Amino acid sequence: MTTKHFVLVAGNIGAGKTSLAERLGQRLGWRTGFESVSDNPYLADFYEDMAKWTLHLQIFFLGHRAEQHLALCNAPESAISDRSIYEDAHIFARALHHMGVVPERDYLSYRRTFDLLVNYLPRPDLLLYLKCPVPVLMERIRARGREMESSITADYLSLLDNFYDEWLDNFDLCPVLVIPSQNLNFVEKPEHLDIVVQKIQEKLAGKEDVVFPD
Repeated sequence: MTTKHFVLVAGNIGAGKTSLAERLGQRLGWRTGFESVSDNPYLADFYEDMAKWTLHLQIFFLGHRAEQHLALCNAPESAISDRSIYEDAHIFARALHHMGVVPERDYLSYRRTFDLLVNYLPRPDLLLYLKCPVPVLMERIRARGREMESSITADYLSLLDNFYDEWLDNFDLCPVLVIPSQNLNFVEKPEHLDIVVQKIQEKLAGKEDVVFPD
């Protein structure tokens, strides 16, 4: 009997989460869940006026990701999601609070709701963290040319990067596999995707030290 796995992909903006999740889903026959971008009713408004729409956006993401998390976890086949629900609070909402966009009162209310909800969610089997230097992230963001991302700065990405490091230092819900995405072109080079698949399978099999080649 084939073992079912539930895997989450995490990483900064432009790290390659969607590309990796899509290709892993195709290669391994896993159900794939994607972040709600094109059909997100708040995202464009958020980038126009962050202070006004931040709480709306975070609540939307919280509901969307919780629903997706449960659906993928309960699916009969293995599944992978291109972003985790945990990043919403520990990375993005925290960053907006840090920058003064989210008032303390709103932030604490959101975190209370988040903490209550995630305590009832099933744990994933593996978290894939795509680690990528900020200059490379900026190049990728510019290359894909999304208008709503045009205001993203290197300072903002650096802040998120620091929060990712702090979050993962204390993350204990499941094993974590760090993937150096700046060195792996799994979109255009099938051999690079082969390496990632091999390392994921090793980690899911319980191998403690999984290291990517330089």
